[in-house]
Amino acid sequence: MHQAATLFRTLSAVCLLLCLSVKPALSAPWADALQLEVARIDAASPGQLGVYVKRLAGGETFSYGGDKTLWYLGSTVKVPIAIAVLQQVDAGKIRLGDEVTLLDTDKIEAGQLVWRKSGSIITINELLNKMLGISDNTAANMLMRVVGEEQVNASARAAMGREGFQKITTLAQVRYDVYAELHPDARKLTNAQLVQIAAAPQGPQRVEGVRNALGVSGSELNAKTIDEAYARYYKTGVNAATLQAYATMLEKLVTGKLLSAQSTQRLFTDMKLNIFTNYRVQAGLPRSVRFIHKTGTQYQRACHSGVINPENGGAQAIIVAVCAADIDEQNAAGKVFEQVGRAITQKVLTPKDMAQAK
Repeated sequence: MHQAATLFRTLSAVCLLLCLSVKPALSAPWADALQLEVARIDAASPGQLGVYVKRLAGGETFSYGGDKTLWYLGSTVKVPIAIAVLQQVDAGKIRLGDEVTLLDTDKIEAGQLVWRKSGSIITINELLNKMLGISDNTAANMLMRVVGEEQVNASARAAMGREGFQKITTLAQVRYDVYAELHPDARKLTNAQLVQIAAAPQGPQRVEGVRNALGVSGSELNAKTIDEAYARYYKTGVNAATLQAYATMLEKLVTGKLLSAQSTQRLFTDMKLNIFTNYRVQAGLPRSVRFIHKTGTQYQRACHSGVINPENGGAQAIIVAVCAADIDEQNAAGKVFEQVGRAITQKVLTPKDMAQAK
């Protein structure tokens, strides 16, 4: 069974490689070499891999499952949320110093704010820092409440386009939607119950946590495993986009088409411009390269997207968007993404790119 599965993945990767080789987007001198390396990484790894790269100076692009497939974005949705917030700041409708009251209905794992006392006052500035800096989900919920889910989606749709983008929801809604696949009454759970359920490991214990919180028997569940619940949820396409669409948003960001210069630079800082995390894609890039980025992680899904050399209006910018599905999101994904970063370093980056980093 294992050998058959490995052979199937290898043949699938080779087939995709042959299909991609006829696309005009692969006319860049580095694309063929990158294509071979990404296909090799995909064939040797569990699950499915998607990679999209664009060099803005010449407009050359590379897509490995990046232009058609909808990939679950996880916490990379926090970048379009931040953009929507900063657009409202630029428009003078809100200020970074505005204070927001933490509500019970905002709280969701993971992050620091879930443990703060309800009624605490937090500025928009701090919420942005925590949402992007430590990927705080409660901060994301609060910012979506401030700006409005409709406005966040309108902003994201304008940045990504309508074809490759699906609706963004709050992080709490993600939990409700997944657990509702187990039992519809899960939508009645309180945020405190959601946090308590999340303390149980994914798998049978998580299902048991939902069942106990609802007070229902196992026979009343519509899905018997957490894998089945998540699989149904991912099929809805919510909080998903093509890598090309996400990359289009990042391109508009670094070329100054989404935010003021001040807000753009502020977002660069929150996206760890001057911090080497040694994690996922960045672990495979040279330490000297300047890289804005955001990771996303959820059950059997992982993403890491960003921009190499994002400053100077994106003059020498290289957009990188990577996602994986049906993979151990905590361990295997990091190793696979690091290999992708190393492939980009070897096949795409030039001495000029390195000079831009200094």
